[in-house]
Amino acid sequence: MNNKMPIAVVGAGIVGATTAFYLSAAGYAVTIYDEGTGQATSAAAGIICPWLSQRRNKQWYQLAAAGAAFYPTLMQDLNEDMMNSDIYRQVGTLVFKKSPELLAKLEKIALKRRETAPEIGELSILSPAEIKAKLPLLETEQSALFASGGARVDGSLLTKKLVEAAVSNGADYFPEKAQLTMSTTGTYTIATPTHTKHFSAVVLAAGAWLPEILQPLGFSVDIRPQKGQLIHLEVEEETQDWPVVMPDGEKDIIPFPNGRIVVGATHENDEGYDLVPSEEKLAVMLNEAAELAPSLAKATIKEARVGTRAFTSDFSPFFGEVPESPGLYVASGLGSSGLTSGPIIARMLTQLIMDKPTDFPVFDYPVARYIHRTHSYTEIKD
Repeated sequence: MNNKMPIAVVGAGIVGATTAFYLSAAGYAVTIYDEGTGQATSAAAGIICPWLSQRRNKQWYQLAAAGAAFYPTLMQDLNEDMMNSDIYRQVGTLVFKKSPELLAKLEKIALKRRETAPEIGELSILSPAEIKAKLPLLETEQSALFASGGARVDGSLLTKKLVEAAVSNGADYFPEKAQLTMSTTGTYTIATPTHTKHFSAVVLAAGAWLPEILQPLGFSVDIRPQKGQLIHLEVEEETQDWPVVMPDGEKDIIPFPNGRIVVGATHENDEGYDLVPSEEKLAVMLNEAAELAPSLAKATIKEARVGTRAFTSDFSPFFGEVPESPGLYVASGLGSSGLTSGPIIARMLTQLIMDKPTDFPVFDYPVARYIHRTHSYTEIKD
């Protein structure tokens, strides 16, 4: 595709913001649209450590592992100092399991995966005393597996920097709701409350709101919303170098600089697009974190954040060009691993748009499995 042609990116979460950054850097005339309501990335704080997941989906692992390996490149392209960054930093990951046997099994899996993913870094099973030396708030009699390559990422700061970099590259940014229509001449039209623009290509990175955009055009979309809530706490200690923690459960503990600790997140299916924090859910999260770090029960609660993730019926992501719709690209279904796999998905969307070979085959993540045309769309004329 001619890199002078105009491209719209709808959604400025991790996928959309990264796509806009790389397309604008390549010289494309990019316009970004994002209303911002409920965006998963803006609420998210993530652990980049897919190698210690025991999820059996090989396609998911390939994508997540590639995403973790890609982060240093992304930071370099953003001119971000990884050693002193509030956005992304490799601080290591502590993983707990219910028994020493399960921990030893996980270590064996991690050592095997390190053969093809050296990004895991050093692996070791730490004693309770060694754990406390790395993260003084933890009070446990259990051992944990430590992977030095594990990292933390602040989704809100990352997408903010990506969008700013894209705008610096010449992209336009509109914090508005976008409505998509298709024309008989192979172009796409985006209408907002303030203007209408025509594009040669469109990237839909609207997460859980993808059905809202595509259903009026005659498509069914296998995407459902998942509510995620996190608590932001403040402690007196300096937390910059503390590792991230993956307890035996869903509620992670993620330290950031300046005494900030994030706990979460919930995974609430079928809650629609509700963005109201639940006192009950937040209390349960805090209690679970306090079991491992008792002093967090008395920490200052700074805020609660709520976002809406997108997931498919088989919990797999998809991305690529919509069948029979040249120039219309989508990505969705990333679920709770969006911060890990989002940037590498964006990189491959950019490669598809630029007609370059993708990092690995995209047919493992087929759009056609999740998006189907249900009825003909009455095309409009320019």
